[in-house]
Amino acid sequence: MLVDFGVADEFLAGPSMSGRELNTKGRVLVNTSVEQQVREYYDHAGPAYHALMGQFWHHGDLEAERAGLSPEEAAKALARKQIDAAGLRPGGTGLDFGSGVGGTAVYTASVAGANVVGISNNEWLSAQARAYAAEQGMSERAAFLTVGDEDYKTLVAWPDGSLDMVSFYESVCHLPEKAAFFTAAFRTLKPGACLVGVDWIRRPFGEHVTEEQIAPFIGPVEQVISIPKLGSLDEYREMMTAAGFVVEVAEDLYPDVECWGSTPPDDGQGWGEYAGEQDTVIHDGKRVLDAARAAGVFSVARWVARKPA
Repeated sequence: MLVDFGVADEFLAGPSMSGRELNTKGRVLVNTSVEQQVREYYDHAGPAYHALMGQFWHHGDLEAERAGLSPEEAAKALARKQIDAAGLRPGGTGLDFGSGVGGTAVYTASVAGANVVGISNNEWLSAQARAYAAEQGMSERAAFLTVGDEDYKTLVAWPDGSLDMVSFYESVCHLPEKAAFFTAAFRTLKPGACLVGVDWIRRPFGEHVTEEQIAPFIGPVEQVISIPKLGSLDEYREMMTAAGFVVEVAEDLYPDVECWGSTPPDDGQGWGEYAGEQDTVIHDGKRVLDAARAAGVFSVARWVARKPA
């Protein structure tokens, strides 16, 4: 059942709502799981993301961005940092959770000489990723599977201690039960292997210090972009530690500065001018993200967490 709920500027002054309450058309969803909502969000937003960002959908290395590298090259630089930290080697096996249209998973397989399986709960995304892997001549080492909405909680298809790396790039933020994913990742990794990740976070910044001051900016981001709750740097660290990991790196990638990255307010990538299907959702997403970035309460962080040998 759908109840009308227009996406409006009043979001910036309104309270945060759980990610299960709005679908991609800005309507309240009743009896719909968060996971299903995320899958449906990418049915509509996926083609826009692909048109605007190509194959790489995550933020890049800040120093690479400041050096003038393209968004794709900066994203590759950050991915390379994570691959190196994990120590993924030729012949190893990595699992990339929330692999989107496959850019980073294919890049990982290429530079590490490893086998990488990307997983998503959206078949449109997986199909684009397979096509990209074939185009790059990487189909034998980069495979993409569409899994069930709640399979992230167990990763049951992978045996205990079978993986050399688990990675995620701006995908765990969509999960309502993030801790379950970290527990499953710990189980599937070999002793001494790493979980590496990059994700959106909320944080105190400037005059916005308390949760009540942060919520008017982060709440709209959660609503429009189908995120149940943005975690903090320390919340992710605590969940990884509780799962059994030793967290070696937990860092805000934009410390003490606003997190604009390759998407500055001048809209060089064309988000505000996008005119495809569900363009209102894309425009709303840019608007609320710009507000959260400008307030400083939105940022991106990276983690490296090792399973004890």
